[in-house]
Amino acid sequence: MPARRTGPEQRPVSRRLLLPAVGAVVIGLVVALLGLAGEAGGKPEPSTTRTTNSPVPDEPGTAGQPPASAPAPPQSPPVPETAITAPVTYPEAGPRTWQTVGGRSPVLGRAGQLLRFRVAVENGITGITPDAFADAVVSTLGDPRSWTGTGQRRLQRVGPTEAAAFTVYLATPATRDRLCDDGYDRYTSCRNGNQVVVNVARWAHGVPDYGAPLATYQQYVINHEVGHRLGQGHQLCPAPGKPAPVMQQQTLSLHRCTPNPYPLLNGKFYATHSGHYNDPIPH
Repeated sequence: MPARRTGPEQRPVSRRLLLPAVGAVVIGLVVALLGLAGEAGGKPEPSTTRTTNSPVPDEPGTAGQPPASAPAPPQSPPVPETAITAPVTYPEAGPRTWQTVGGRSPVLGRAGQLLRFRVAVENGITGITPDAFADAVVSTLGDPRSWTGTGQRRLQRVGPTEAAAFTVYLATPATRDRLCDDGYDRYTSCRNGNQVVVNVARWAHGVPDYGAPLATYQQYVINHEVGHRLGQGHQLCPAPGKPAPVMQQQTLSLHRCTPNPYPLLNGKFYATHSGHYNDPIPH
């Protein structure tokens, strides 16, 4: 049986009084729990998989990105693949075996006789791939300032099994002497018949006091030796301070001319008096 009420003190607690009390207890518990969470560390810990080579650590949760309200930092322009260079290394005397680049380039130039050529790199040369060297050759010869810009020749690189008028070799110094068949040299590049030979020592290091970036010298040596294959002979510096003609032996001396890697200058074929200097070959 239910207990009999005997007076006001045994009357059930009013719901109006009970609910606010319970609410206060719940709120107190929530506040306490939040306080504990704050003491334990309210920020997330940095990710253990963050990239460690970043110069500035990322802020937690940003993954290296700027805040949404901040403008993105300016991006550097991409560096062309051919400009990303590793040190080129090579033996003095390579094995005289070759990697000839496959495939075809576009036809370089718009008019004139079409000559096809191959590109081959001697085994043992590291720091430049055969494809990268072939790209440099094609880029140089396809430039409108090069031989294809005269309107007299078109050029196209082809693969190892296709007929070609000449081959551009990147060779070690001793192999250069074998291909050029001109005695002990090991310093310069040459053209011998249908063999256009670029000495890897000059490709990797250029020449002292050239006064231009290595890439400019590389363009010069390609245009100079291919120029020989196209029937061009050596030329002389016209005057101190003037650009050297591409067929001047700029590898040995500029003779007070300035470096010039291309046969066309200001849209016109640039040639001077025929002749060569008796400059010694460095050893």
